[in-house]
Amino acid sequence: MRLPHVADYKIFIGGSRDSFLKTGKVGETQMKNKLLKRGIEPIIAVVILVAITLVIAIGVIGWIMGWWGTFGATESLQFYPDSYIDTSGKLYLHIKNAGSASAVIYKVEVSGIGTATQASVVAAQGSINTGANAEVTVAPGAEGTVEFDIKLSGSPVAGANYLVKIYTRAGNVYSVTVQAK
Repeated sequence: MRLPHVADYKIFIGGSRDSFLKTGKVGETQMKNKLLKRGIEPIIAVVILVAITLVIAIGVIGWIMGWWGTFGATESLQFYPDSYIDTSGKLYLHIKNAGSASAVIYKVEVSGIGTATQASVVAAQGSINTGANAEVTVAPGAEGTVEFDIKLSGSPVAGANYLVKIYTRAGNVYSVTVQAK
């Protein structure tokens, strides 16, 4: 009987002891079957699942916090107290966009008076643009006064306060109280 050679031991590592003693070799199909039945270790599976969960969590948090650019950008309109409505039906809103995304105002309502039909920029510092149907785009950091023509269903009374609702394309509704002059 011959003694096994060192090269035979390398083959023996993946096979069974009995098959080695009978043939001196381990069959390839037997080694493949053993590897397929084993799978991965449970601790490796846990590490992979934790890593995937962390990557997804960081991605979601980054998107919400705005770390990845414009996906998390928001508008933040501020209206100044020098905003007013005159008795002829013109609304003057002093606006500033303190957010990181452009704000698009598509509708302006004055309670008990009517809705805006047309808009024009009176004074601006930064980019404030008007479009059709009283639509106004205020760029991030822009500030200015915008004049809205109101389709009157009632007439403003000088000295009275009116609630103005400003609707944006982002789904925000801003409420501002203005006084008639």
